[in-house]
Amino acid sequence: METLASPPLRHFSPIPAILRAAGVPPEISVVVPTYRRPWMLDRCLTALLAQEISPHRYEILVCDDGPDAETKRLVNQRASEYRAGGWHIVYVPVTRTQGPAGARNLGWKLARGDIIGFTDDDTIPDPRWLIEGLRAMQAGPSAVAGHIDVPLPLHPTDYELDAAGLGRAEFATANCFVRRSMLERIGGFDERYTSAWREDSDLQFSILCAGGTIARAESAVVHHPVRPARWGVSISQQKKSQFDALLYKKYPLLYGTRIAPSTPWRYYAIVLSLIVLAVASALRVAPVALAAFAVWATLTLVFTAQRLRTTARRPGHVFEMLMTSIVIPPLSIFWRLYGAWKFRVGFL
Repeated sequence: METLASPPLRHFSPIPAILRAAGVPPEISVVVPTYRRPWMLDRCLTALLAQEISPHRYEILVCDDGPDAETKRLVNQRASEYRAGGWHIVYVPVTRTQGPAGARNLGWKLARGDIIGFTDDDTIPDPRWLIEGLRAMQAGPSAVAGHIDVPLPLHPTDYELDAAGLGRAEFATANCFVRRSMLERIGGFDERYTSAWREDSDLQFSILCAGGTIARAESAVVHHPVRPARWGVSISQQKKSQFDALLYKKYPLLYGTRIAPSTPWRYYAIVLSLIVLAVASALRVAPVALAAFAVWATLTLVFTAQRLRTTARRPGHVFEMLMTSIVIPPLSIFWRLYGAWKFRVGFL
């Protein structure tokens, strides 16, 4: 697959190399978790190496949650190409745990900066991202949340529109800066979040409960193009619902005030109508079965229409929305109940 051209090497004074040799730590360490998509990581690294800041002021740690040979080759190649210019890039294989939370933990623990910048392998940090992030941290907050720009086509798919929610998030690890001292105080990320879901809210709530402060830096921007998705991707995404239960267990009050319900009442009504339909059919009570079917069909069609209201109307997308709308409600409820059982908490 075609990769982006490497940014041109910039000419800085020999001071960065002297500082590296003397063991002077950088001001900020950028931690990038990745998992078997080197073509996206290459794009992210290209942007990180083009930051409008002297290379001695930051380092880049790529935490490979694969780990795989192609990612290792890419990172080591970039590290070799840019070492003479003063950049410091480290490849970190992650083998002890699984998921971005564990990968980020290993990254910040190996980092040398007092400030840790987090982004993801599918982002494109703006050239002034680090400058603006450092400027916001100089005011003294425990953490800073930057702006995530999610470009969308004129008629986005349901998946693309859902991904655009990152741009409205209060705090997301695709673009944030956290003091090392705070990460040490709260123990970093909770590694029970083995998927990219709610681990950033967990970190946010941990900081707030530890008495920390979180500021906004709208000028610290990362661009987050929506990556291509397979047909029916929304079905597999329901598995992440289990981690809502863990976040609720740890921070019930903050969850109730900061997290919008991800499973509306309609899901429960759809599942209940399916149960009534199954029981009535087994007992051969035709009127009840027909009524339950009518309720299920009506609610499912309304759910489908709701998803299509502001998204693409291409025939293939409409068919996908109809098929996945049939599956999503019961699957979402299943994973939420599974999470409640797994994490031993009363949660619906």
